[in-house]
Amino acid sequence: MVKGLKAELETELAALEGSWPKALPQGVIHADLFPDNVFFIGEKLSGIFDFYFACNDALAYDLAICLNAWCFEHDGSFNITKARALLQAYTEVRPLDAGELAALPLLARGSAMRFLLTRLYDWLNRQPGALVQPKNPLEYLRRLRFHRDVTSPSEYGLDG
Repeated sequence: MVKGLKAELETELAALEGSWPKALPQGVIHADLFPDNVFFIGEKLSGIFDFYFACNDALAYDLAICLNAWCFEHDGSFNITKARALLQAYTEVRPLDAGELAALPLLARGSAMRFLLTRLYDWLNRQPGALVQPKNPLEYLRRLRFHRDVTSPSEYGLDG
C-alpha cells in the first residue's frame, strides 16, 4: 500500500502509547461524530445517531475526533476556518482546561491513528459481495502526519 507504512505506524503507536494523557476531564462521549452521524434542518442541529462507539473517555478526545471528521477538505487540506469555528463554538459551551489544550494535538493524532487502523483493517479484510465499500485509510495517514507536526492549539485556530 505505502512503502514503510508498517514501520511508521509502529513508531506512531509507540509514541501515542508513551505520551497519551491520563488526567483529562472524562465523561460520556459519542466517539464517532462524523457528518454522516449528524442531522441538520437548515443550519440547526436536529439529531445525532450511531452511538455504537459511545463510551467514557476524555471529553477533549471527542473534540479531536470532530477535528478529523469535519475540518479536512476532500483534497486532504486542513480547513483552519472550520476548525476555528468548531473549537470556538465548543469552548463557548465547555471551555477547555490547560491540560486539554496542551493535549489536543496528541488527541487528534490518536484519533487519526484510530480511524486509519480501522479503515486499513476493513480495506485489507474486504468481504466478497459486501454492500458497504471500505473507505480509503490513506486519507487518515495524511491527517495523522498533519497532526504530528502541530505543536500548539493555535495551529487549529484556537487561542490559548
